Formats: sequence, structure tokens, C-alpha cells
Amino acid sequence: RIYTNEKKRLQFCVIVTTSRFNGLTTGLLVLTLLVELQHSFFISFHATDKMVKNVCSKTYVTPRRPFEKARLDQELKLIGEFGLKNKREVWRVKFALAKIRKRARDLLTLGEKDNRRLFEGNALLRRLVRIGVLDEGRMKLDYVLGLKVEDFLERRLQTQVFKLGLAKSIHHARVLIRQRHIRKSKGP
Repeated sequence: RIYTNEKKRLQFCVIVTTSRFNGLTTGLLVLTLLVELQHSFFISFHATDKMVKNVCSKTYVTPRRPFEKARLDQELKLIGEFGLKNKREVWRVKFALAKIRKRARDLLTLGEKDNRRLFEGNALLRRLVRIGVLDEGRMKLDYVLGLKVEDFLERRLQTQVFKLGLAKSIHHARVLIRQRHIRKSKGP
């Protein structure tokens, strides 16, 4: 609705979408309409073409040394033990663990009574307890530094299905999950 009362300022925001080769670009067209008492209209345009990007952060980091024998053997052992598809799945877990450990190291450099350390540290610990990586009796930042890749891989649905005996092998568990015979419930 447009009201022509005394000196009202109306703003209309129109989102204009155009397609490009790499996806959708959203431009924002802001039309400012000034309505005066004498019925004289002043229109000013502010057109900005803002690229709407999918914010994709990295999920894994490739190793610095691609042909290190000890690392290759250890990754192959993890792939076989936990039924992973490829090395990228191992790198993804390693990257997530590295981010968590870095966060814990940063918080440990702060003082014991620092508000940020208490608040963010408790949030990090609660999150790790919720996903089942850390026990409730070990809720300290020092224990976060001792976490291993195997701790995270143990909590995967595929591993849990195999450990509970619902699948004949770890690879069979992956197939059951992929074909939606087994899936996570929507509850907490």
C-alpha cells in the first residue's frame, strides 16, 4: 500500500535474480520513494549487484607428503577397519579433529577464570559429549587434546550398526545405511 500522508518515506526492496553460468546471482534493487505533501515524487535508485555465493568451507586437507609410507599404511588400516570408501573420508575426520584440538589449545592459553574460556570451553566439551566422543567424567579441555581419529570413527552410524551385530560386516553395514534399511531417527 502507498499512503500519501504527510512526508512519508517508503522503501521498496526488490530482489532481482539473474542466471549466470556458475549459478544464480542475486542483485538487490532498492527503490526509495519519497512522498511529499504537494504530491511531488522524488525517486532515487540504488542498484547493487551482490553475488550470492554458496559459502563452502573446506571439509578436508590433503597431506603435505603424498607418499609417506607410515601414513599410507595407517590410512589403509583405518579404511579397512571402519569400512570407509576412500582416503578423503579419513582426511575429513582428521581435519575435523584438528580444528577441535586447535580450538582447545587456543582456549587453554587463556586464564583459568577467563569468561571466554569458561563459556566456549564448556560449549566445546558439551558438544563432544553429545556426539559421544568424550565421556562425562573426562570433561576437561586437556582430554580434548588426547582425542584420536579412531574415537570419531567409532561414533559413525556404520560402525555402530556393525558393532551391534545388525550387519554381517562393516561393508554390509554401509550398504544397509546407503539403501535406507537403517537410518538415524529424527528424535534427539
